[in-house]
Amino acid sequence: MPVRFRKVSDAIGAEILDVDISQPMSDATFREIQQIWFDHNILLFRDQTRLAPGHQIEFTRRLGTLETHTLPQYSHPDHPEIFIVSNVKKAGKNIGAPRSGRNWHSDGQYLKRPNDGSFLVAKEVPPEEGDTMFANMYAAYEALSPARRKEIEQLKVVISRIKAYPTSYPTRPPLTAEEKARVPDVIHPLVRTNPATGRKALYVGGDVSWEIVGMPHDEGRALIKELRDYATSDPFIYRHHWREGDGILWDNRCTMHCATSFDEERYRRVMFRTTLTGSVPF
Repeated sequence: MPVRFRKVSDAIGAEILDVDISQPMSDATFREIQQIWFDHNILLFRDQTRLAPGHQIEFTRRLGTLETHTLPQYSHPDHPEIFIVSNVKKAGKNIGAPRSGRNWHSDGQYLKRPNDGSFLVAKEVPPEEGDTMFANMYAAYEALSPARRKEIEQLKVVISRIKAYPTSYPTRPPLTAEEKARVPDVIHPLVRTNPATGRKALYVGGDVSWEIVGMPHDEGRALIKELRDYATSDPFIYRHHWREGDGILWDNRCTMHCATSFDEERYRRVMFRTTLTGSVPF
C-alpha cells in the first residue's frame, strides 16, 4: 500500500500520514518516505508520542551517518547522537541549547561537510508561539531570472561560525578555544547542487554567511542579505506551529529554517534533534 501524504503548504513540505516511526518499517515504505522527502524538502510526522530516543536515532540512521554536535554539552546524557534544544534548566544549568536557531540558517553550514538533514521531534512545546519557519531554497533559486542565476551561480561564500557567534547567540558564553578549533572558517558555493536530486538551491543562510569571495566586504554582505531576504519572503516559506509529538525532517541542502520566540518565563520547550553528516557542497 503506497505511503499516504499531503502537502502542508504550496511553498514547501508534506505531511506523512498513518506512519508511526516507533514501529518497524519495511525497506519499501522507508524508500517511499525518503523519495517524498527529496520531492518536498521537509516532512511532517504527527502524533509521534511513542517515539523514544532509540527510535529516533534508528530512523535517522537509515537516512545516513549520524553526527554529534560541535557543542556536546547540549547532547542527550544517554544518547550523544541527540542534540537537545530547550529553555529548561536543571540544577541551574541548561539541559539543551537555549534560544537556538533564531535566524534563518541551514544546520552545520559552518562545517566543511554541512549536515545533509535534521530530524527534530517535539517533546514539550508552549501552547502559543515558538513556531519554526521553513524556506524552499530550490524554489527561490528557480524563481530568479536566468540572467540573475548566471550572475551568482559561480560565487563562493566565506562561512564563519567564529565571527558570527557573538551576534547569533548574544546570551550564550563565548566559544572556547577548543570550540573554535572545531569550526574553522570554510568556503562554500552560493548556489549548491543537491546530489540526491540534481537540483540547484540558494545557499545563503544565517549570520555565518560572512562575505563573498573576491567581493568588497560590504558589497558581499549586502548581496547575501538581499538574497536571504528574497528567499525568506512569503512565496517560499511555511510556518509550523508545533504540537507535542510532532517530528519534522528537513533537507539542509535545499531548505533554510528559523525558530521564533515564545514566553520562556511561562512555558517550557524541549526538542530532540538528530542530524546527518553531509558532503562537501558543490
